Amino acid sequence: MSVHSHPSELEVIIDTPRGSLVKRSDDGRIDFLSPLPCPFNYGSVPDTCSSDGDRLDALVLGPRLARNSAVRVAVVGLVHFVDAGQSDPKYVCSARPLRLADRLLVAAFFTLYARAKQLLNAARGKRGATRYERLELL
Repeated sequence: MSVHSHPSELEVIIDTPRGSLVKRSDDGRIDFLSPLPCPFNYGSVPDTCSSDGDRLDALVLGPRLARNSAVRVAVVGLVHFVDAGQSDPKYVCSARPLRLADRLLVAAFFTLYARAKQLLNAARGKRGATRYERLELL
């Protein structure tokens, strides 16, 4: 599946439950420890591949979900994000339409996340721009 054809719903495997400080990669390894708890469930979409070689990322709004749980949920948005010079989109999934508060939370989180990833990428020797670009409502 490409991010150019937006699905109406996705199956998402939760890697980082809402409130967690541990950001895991889609293979279960710890990617990094966050100074702030994740404000939503963060996971990946099985059988997909992003430009960085990992599965496509997805965040799921709503109550905390257990790590490794699989949920099928509506796609309501797409975060346009660049990580170390590569496109790294993230689907936004929710059982309801995004409210203004949801949109502000997503934008604030990924703005801070981009700053943290810039430092992490520099420490790991990765080059290229890292930035949050925008949230597209679908």
